[in-house]
Amino acid sequence: MSGARTLRSFTRDEAVARQRLAPGTARRILRFARPYRRQVAALLALVVADALIVVATPLLFKVIIDQGVAEGDRRLVVLVALGIALLAVVDAALSLTQRWFTARVGESLIFDLRTQVFDHVQRMPVAFFTRTQTGSLVSRLNTDVIGAQQAFTTTLSSTVSNVVSLVLVVATMLLLSWQITLVALLLLPVFVLPAKRVGRRLAAISREAMQLNAEMSQTMTERFNVSGALLVKLFGRMSEEADRFSAKAARVRDIGVTQAMYARVFFTALTLVASLATAVVYGVGGLLAIGGTLQVGTLVALSALLTRLYGPLTALSNVHVDVMTALVSFERVFEVLDLPPMVAERPGARPLPTGPATVEFDDVRFRYPAADEVSLASLESVAVLDATPSTEVLHGVSFAVGAGRTVALVGPSGAGKTTITGLVSRLYDVTGGAVRVAGEDVRDVTLASLHDAVGVVTQDAHLFHDTVRANLLYARPGATEEELRAACRAAQILDLVESLPEGFDTVVGDRGHRLSGGEKQRLAIARLLLKAPRVVVLDEATAHLDSESEALVQRALRTALVGRTALVIAHRLSTVREADEILVVERGRIAERGRHEQLLARGGLYAELYRTQFAGQQDTLHGPDGAGAEVVDGAGADGAGRHGAGGAGAAQSPGVAPPSTGSMTPVR
Repeated sequence: MSGARTLRSFTRDEAVARQRLAPGTARRILRFARPYRRQVAALLALVVADALIVVATPLLFKVIIDQGVAEGDRRLVVLVALGIALLAVVDAALSLTQRWFTARVGESLIFDLRTQVFDHVQRMPVAFFTRTQTGSLVSRLNTDVIGAQQAFTTTLSSTVSNVVSLVLVVATMLLLSWQITLVALLLLPVFVLPAKRVGRRLAAISREAMQLNAEMSQTMTERFNVSGALLVKLFGRMSEEADRFSAKAARVRDIGVTQAMYARVFFTALTLVASLATAVVYGVGGLLAIGGTLQVGTLVALSALLTRLYGPLTALSNVHVDVMTALVSFERVFEVLDLPPMVAERPGARPLPTGPATVEFDDVRFRYPAADEVSLASLESVAVLDATPSTEVLHGVSFAVGAGRTVALVGPSGAGKTTITGLVSRLYDVTGGAVRVAGEDVRDVTLASLHDAVGVVTQDAHLFHDTVRANLLYARPGATEEELRAACRAAQILDLVESLPEGFDTVVGDRGHRLSGGEKQRLAIARLLLKAPRVVVLDEATAHLDSESEALVQRALRTALVGRTALVIAHRLSTVREADEILVVERGRIAERGRHEQLLARGGLYAELYRTQFAGQQDTLHGPDGAGAEVVDGAGADGAGRHGAGGAGAAQSPGVAPPSTGSMTPVR
């Protein structure tokens, strides 16, 4: 164990030790560790007691040989032998207790750091996640958190142990024989100097190995998810991918061999120097013992102490690297914790009023935050973040959506429609003006009450790799089975769910890839209905669906919008016609507003958009249930053109999917 710690000390990257820490980092670490000060103090006391035993045992060897064996004192031999055995038992107990304290303090620190970082990251704005590399962020919660924990366990305890042991061992050896102690210390540079050279080379190899392993892991992560595997198959690149991975794996193999050999050279050198030192001590000490200037027991004690000398000495020669590595890990964690969330709850925020909710935009201006406002260069793998402020994307937008009414947003791509909808749920804060829900500025109400009141369905509904039930209960954890079924029935998805092998307990796969696009959207709508928000935001929820799936989703959306205030980015003509008001967005401004017929008659931008986007779409028919059913390619929204009278587009038997919907594959 001592040899392994010595190897880690010499293979630390010395560039880390030259880094400059932010002012106050050390004080912050001490404040962070304050709840565990008693456990840390107990740990250090155990370390000191263990170091005392390290010195006491060789001294007992001296007594048992010089005063017991040499003088024929059987009683003393037995007593001292029992004392050595007792010290061994005490040392074992101290070691176990020390390990318990180390684990307790270390794991508690890991828990505190991880939960704080996770909670803080969850509060960051969406812009943070659009810029940050997920792997770099996860590394802060894993590698850096563990590195910070080691500052209070491995680094702290080993440093204190090495210092105390070294002082006691050197002092004891000098008292026993200063000549032999001096000879033993003179041999230290024979090991330390070459070890530093080998350590630097091994550190460079270790960095390269970690980088290569990270690249290989990244390749596997990208190729082993559903989207990556599908892309490889569609382009027929299996052989090229295998060759590329083989080349990376071969480099990892080769560098692993080199790393193993350097490590073996290090340990061999450490063992060799220790053996040479032992030989020198016995040679010089033996001559002194023959000459009568040194007792045999003293020689044995010096030899035993020698084995406890080189480990602490070599480890302490690089202790500054160990300490700085731990401090840098803390600083990297603090970097994330110090990044302030741009969307934060104000002191004294109040819950959103109950009852019907209106939505109002009052002279809203908005620009997306600059990179240095929301992210860290180290989380984006760049040297310096661009601090240039972004240009304004919304310019004095004003409109109101009455309670229970629907407003449609139309406009060319990049006009600012999605930006407008994102401000309602406060994904970002406005840079000018105000957004009000139920008459309250969204910045003045609690985030929990705002999120409860506003429900969103995007064009790419995200599902967790979990069961259908778990994905639905994410909206309302306490929902009953009947409420789940009612929400799915309203979202036109119940028949499909019931046809699955495990029903609501069927796993939907990574990002819901075992469902078709239309099925994911209807499940997202069911989740929305289960949440029962007062305000619904639809961001092109049917933009990328096939005609049958879109018809079913449209029918589910009509159910979702009944009695709710809605802000909809329009994709279908039926949505536009049924809206109480249409807002035409152009270059971050409301260019036109009114009803469908009014805007057509005006002959402006909306009329042009209608001719290019909506004119080819069919009119809306109404089925027997009164629900608007979009006529697309000759099939009504009930799906009769492809699925019969079932109305849900579900497979007619478990595990058999209609070819056009890409329904979930059976669970094996």
